[in-house]
Amino acid sequence: MPTTTVTTHLTLLTILSAATLYCLYKSHSLRKPKHPKIKKPLNPNPNTPLNPKPTKTPKIFYISETNTSKNLAKHLYKILKTNNLKFDLINPETYEPEDLHSEDLVLIIASTWQDGLSPSNGVFLSNWLNESVSDFRVGSLLLKGVKFGVFGVGSRSYGEERFNKVGRGFSSGMKALGAVEILPICEGDVDEGDLDEVFEKWCEDVVRVLKSGVLENGENEEVGYEEEGSEYEDYESEEEEVEEEGIVDLEDIAGKAPTKKDLEKGAGMRNGKKNGVKEMVTPVIRASLTKQGYKIIGSHSGVKICRWTKSQLRGRGGCYKHSFYGIESHRCMEATPSLACANKCVFCWRHHTNPVGKSWQWQMDDPLMIVNSALDQHKKMIKQMKGVPGVTAERLSEGLSPRHCALSLVGEPIMYPEINTLVDELHQRRISTFLVTNAQFPEKIISLKPITQLYVSVDAANKDSMKAIDRPLFGDFWERFVDSLKALKDKQQRTVYRLTLVKGWNTEEVDAYSRLFSIGNPDFVEIKGVTYCGTSATSKLTMENVPWHADVKEFSEALAQKSNGEYEVACEHVHSCCVLLAKVDKFKVDGQWHTWIDYEKFHDLVASGKPFDSNDYMALTPSWAVYGANEGGFDPDQARYKKERNHKTKG
Repeated sequence: MPTTTVTTHLTLLTILSAATLYCLYKSHSLRKPKHPKIKKPLNPNPNTPLNPKPTKTPKIFYISETNTSKNLAKHLYKILKTNNLKFDLINPETYEPEDLHSEDLVLIIASTWQDGLSPSNGVFLSNWLNESVSDFRVGSLLLKGVKFGVFGVGSRSYGEERFNKVGRGFSSGMKALGAVEILPICEGDVDEGDLDEVFEKWCEDVVRVLKSGVLENGENEEVGYEEEGSEYEDYESEEEEVEEEGIVDLEDIAGKAPTKKDLEKGAGMRNGKKNGVKEMVTPVIRASLTKQGYKIIGSHSGVKICRWTKSQLRGRGGCYKHSFYGIESHRCMEATPSLACANKCVFCWRHHTNPVGKSWQWQMDDPLMIVNSALDQHKKMIKQMKGVPGVTAERLSEGLSPRHCALSLVGEPIMYPEINTLVDELHQRRISTFLVTNAQFPEKIISLKPITQLYVSVDAANKDSMKAIDRPLFGDFWERFVDSLKALKDKQQRTVYRLTLVKGWNTEEVDAYSRLFSIGNPDFVEIKGVTYCGTSATSKLTMENVPWHADVKEFSEALAQKSNGEYEVACEHVHSCCVLLAKVDKFKVDGQWHTWIDYEKFHDLVASGKPFDSNDYMALTPSWAVYGANEGGFDPDQARYKKERNHKTKG
């Protein structure tokens, strides 16, 4: 091989080797991280790390429609504050879900609304969470740095499938995105009376876990709850008992657990059960209703003195039933044999302190005991009116002998299995009966014995409105309602549709209401403006939803006109904002209304055991009660009393 060729090959080999070495060097240097030289500042406190990780204030989210969860969240916030644990109280409606990944700790108190849906203020957050879980672009570690706890607020009365569906959704969704649950989800039932107990226990566990340093060490302390469906242990607070003032609403209980004294009253009971049988009135419900003035009878009945009873005892006028039907308000007892109901109406003036249910599932008291106890309790309340200005000895004596019973206090009286026997007991004492049903138990209406006057609440004229207003437990509530009206049509005694007008909800449904007349063919239609009872945790109603008497009159006249002469406006009671429509062919005789009742004649007819109808015990309506009279339905034998209201003038 020539020398020149060898030299050339060696030169090329040297160049290639050098190039290879240079490439290897550059490749290695590119993989090495570059650390720019930064002058370290002096650290005056060696125990404090430089550039510590910024922490965010933990948050409490409340998912709430009727303020139940909001009030519970406020209660938790106060508990945490007293334990030197700083939190922010957040309405998720004002929160950006995209920021959730940056949180250190969130506590979520979530109510489940109708049909298992989220309350309006939590819809966006709930949807974002669900979408993130199902979005393949979002990793399962999106919330890996977040710790959380969930407390669910719901009602098993709407079915186990819907029970706390929203709270369960938040728990599973957070975990699916990598968040760490510091406590297993805890669930409270607003209608089983255990919400306050369970929530108080959960708050106690939250404080314990947080004080154990869960945020600092990142460990998840296990706190055991019994499996779903099992009984919770009765909670007894070790703190001093504090007597709460004011009314305690069941759905606004906000962690007010029953005291040891309350629990001792329920001795022998466990989770509302006595000797293995469930009691309708739990210690919490009993305490709440008692504070509202109810006298609880046995395990499921109640009686309360009406303000109109007090009013007529003082000679200051009776209620609309006095004007329309001749009821003596000072001799009327308001009671119920069933505090439970199958609806949770938005305008419920008892604020839902009563339990709910779709069937009788509680122990049952004897009807004779209920009647005797109700009369005894009522008389005791009447005696307390002795010495009150305006109460004469004669009226007090009359008040101690009740002649009427309004079975409409609260709940659904017709649910009581022995309702017929109870009515018989009242009639044997010649006490008339006015019974109100919410039209969810048509079979009970069919089997009901003759009573003085049977009411059906007609709170809405179509399915959607009724669902929104009554918030019924039954899925087939509309079919049950229609069947109840049909059952009413077959009754021979006096029947009434009771319409409660709520501005903004059902005052525009004149045509739809008129179409319901032919289904039940009622003798009367009572139209009353809703009563505003102040702030309620279960209702969004305000004074703007309360119609004026002029509004009620206008609606009533329009409804009567739609009947094509079948009904006319017969009576009114201005003070109660109430108007009565009556069937013309039955109760307008020779141009005069006969809406009043001959009560003695009624009792004679019942005692005879023979068939009779509403025409057999009607009586002439006095002129002062007739629609359009100058008295406006106020009995001229009574003395009108007006409170002096001293309003401060603006200076």
